[in-house]
Order: sequence, then structure tokens, then C-alpha cells
Amino acid sequence: MRVLVVDDEVRFTRTLRAGLEAAGFAVDVAHDGVDALWLARENTYDAIVLDLMLPKLNGYRVCATLREERNWTPILMLTAKDGEWDQVEGLDTGADDYLTKPFSFPVLVARLRAVTRRGPRERPVLIEAGDVRLDPAAHRVWRGDAEVELTAREFALLSHLARHKGDVLSKRDILDTVWGFDFDGDPNIVEVYVRHLRNKIGRDTIQTVRGAGYRLGTDGG
Repeated sequence: MRVLVVDDEVRFTRTLRAGLEAAGFAVDVAHDGVDALWLARENTYDAIVLDLMLPKLNGYRVCATLREERNWTPILMLTAKDGEWDQVEGLDTGADDYLTKPFSFPVLVARLRAVTRRGPRERPVLIEAGDVRLDPAAHRVWRGDAEVELTAREFALLSHLARHKGDVLSKRDILDTVWGFDFDGDPNIVEVYVRHLRNKIGRDTIQTVRGAGYRLGTDGG
């Protein structure tokens, strides 16, 4: 698998490249956003590991530009920015996953393999699942013609389900993506927020798959 690593910290990038190559990846490196865009346009990658705080063009803009150009290469954002809204913005600009520094290298490799297994998937401006529509940039949601008011966390959960509409997502996957990999609270918080969403967008929309997780129905029901 061929991976593009984008980070302005030269020593860190050298170490990460060596580790990924030892794990079987072919690795190209860019140290600023402009070079990252050029490499991503000129080459075919299985995934991009992208920092946010980059010279010339930040990671958010790199990601958003690639998506605007309909480049759907899986992007894993790897950054020291660990705020809730940083993660929401990263995912909403089109990233597939978000991992904060410091991190476990085996976990990075596992999550990188996970996004490459899913492969390139189109991320349209509006995400639709049946009669549920989301506008990630504006943080707006509709069920049919009626707009639904959601909290930031509710929106992040619904957005994650909608990006994988029809797929069953485990509680662990939801926790890692919506709450962050380092979340150490009660995992039953997922059930609480699923209940909140069902109360707001309809109990028939989010399905529970016993022993497996949750799925947003593709037909809205």
C-alpha cells in the first residue's frame, strides 16, 4: 500500500516513515500543504496521513481542496490538535479518521489499514440517507422537509452513521470516531446519544443490530 505522509516536523516524519515502511507500506513525504496537494494530484495513494498545522496551506484546506476536486483518497488526520471541534471540523471537511498525538504506533497502523480497506468513497456536499439529509459544513440536518436541531455531539454521531449508511457500526468504532480514541468514560454513552437522536429524527431511522452495533437505514426507516 502506498501512503503519503504530510507533516512539517522533519524528525517525526523520518521516524514515522521508517516505522510505516517496516510495516509494509510504501511512503512518500511532504512537509507543507502545497507540496502535499501536488503529490496527491500527481500520484495515486491508498491513503494520506495528514497533519493540520502545516506551512503554506493547512491540513483542513488540503483535505477540503482534494474533496472539491473529487479526489476521494482516504485521509487519516494525525495531529496534536485534540479539541472536540478540531475533530468535528476535520471529519466534516472530508477526512475518514482522526488520531491525536501522542499516539500508539500499532493503533495508527491498524486504523490506517482500516481506512484503506474501505477504499475511496465519494463524500458529497450533502449526505443523504433516505429522507434524512445532512449539510456537514453548515451543521444542519433535515428529516424530510423539516429541519432538526441537534447538539454538536448528536450531529457528529449522526454524520458518522450517515457517512456509512447501510453499514453496521460497532459501539467501539463510534466511540473512537465521535468521542476520540482516548475516551475513557462509560461506553454506554453511545446508547444515550442514539436515544437522543431517535427522539429527534424518528425512532425508525437508527436500527440496532443485536450484538453488532447501529445502522442508519438507507431508506430512512
